Amino acid sequence: MLAVDQGAAPVSSPIERRRSGVCPDCDAPAVVPTADRGERVCEECGLVVADDEIDRGPEWRAYSHRESQAKSRVGAPATRTLHDKGLTTDIDWRDEDAAGTPLSDRQRERVSRLRQWHERVRTNEAGERSLRYALGEIDRMAAALGVPRPVREVASTLYRRALAEDLVRGRSIEAVTTAVLYAACRVEGVTRSLDEVAAVARVERTPVGRTYRYLAGELALELEPVDPAEYIPRFRSELGLSERVGRTASEVVGRTVAAGVLSGKSPTGFAAGAIYVAALLCDEKRTQAAVADAAGVTTVTVRNRYQAQIDALGISAGDGLSEGSRASLDAEGSPASSTPVVATETPPSSPSPPSPSSNDWRDSGGDSDDRDDDGSSGRDSDGSEDNDESNESDDSDEHRLSKP
Repeated sequence: MLAVDQGAAPVSSPIERRRSGVCPDCDAPAVVPTADRGERVCEECGLVVADDEIDRGPEWRAYSHRESQAKSRVGAPATRTLHDKGLTTDIDWRDEDAAGTPLSDRQRERVSRLRQWHERVRTNEAGERSLRYALGEIDRMAAALGVPRPVREVASTLYRRALAEDLVRGRSIEAVTTAVLYAACRVEGVTRSLDEVAAVARVERTPVGRTYRYLAGELALELEPVDPAEYIPRFRSELGLSERVGRTASEVVGRTVAAGVLSGKSPTGFAAGAIYVAALLCDEKRTQAAVADAAGVTTVTVRNRYQAQIDALGISAGDGLSEGSRASLDAEGSPASSTPVVATETPPSSPSPPSPSSNDWRDSGGDSDDRDDDGSSGRDSDGSEDNDESNESDDSDEHRLSKP
């Protein structure tokens, strides 16, 4: 007996069937358009569902890209990434006429002057010039971050909204453009941290974060908190770890977030700690310095997040974690109810503590030292000391701002 989906609304009328791509005769969802006859035909039974449809394509045919370029009489589609939305005419940079004949020296000089005056006329007002500069900054930073085209469109739209509501006045264009680009990454689901976006900007991180929070409130941007699991595939790939480590890290994130460990913490540092824990559990150990470098955080951040996560999972760490610690993740129930598994590594025979240059001592997960590898005090990228209390206010911009 066939199961019937009670949640789907039935398609009853022939018009609704036609619009949904379902054949009104055989009920097959196989209605496809034919480009040569302007009809929509069912591939199953051959019924012509609609005919005499309007063809919105060009009236000419081209069999190569060069022929298509030669026959095209229109420009590129409108875009908000340009100050004039790409609707103005450009003078070609090639010094040739319509027939492809090179111009004479006198004609080239004249066309060069025309190009200059054309650019001046396109931005003859101060507002147009500032908008052109701002959109150029967005395009430059987006190219440096490698984000897709839709992110640039959303960022340009947000900047135009901020400009129309007079939210840019009194703030630097660089800070506003960086803030809207970060907001666009959040809207489109592209995982880029605030530190990564600020790294390619011409302004410091602190004003960018302040401007982002201001614009998010004024523009009523309803942004969901960043999920640390979204950073795991990128960090795992940069560290050369296996898929198993990625799945384990996602499981660590899920269980520790449910235990409330993420509150007030940066998602990038939290993901880095989960990657480090998962690498130890899966016997693909990486140093804290390598994980911190891939995530763009300090080793102190990795160490603190690692310690908080293994405490929430009920794992005991001595000099390291063993493969047997995987039992705590496979146990039923909440992480707090898991039976702690103590590492089975043989302790060092020497009673004296290891030297500070030892990797095993750095990666032990202990918080006995607050210094990085270079001996300096462990501080985050914003200059604040990275611990669970003092870093709570400034290291959590990406997580705590879910709604304005």
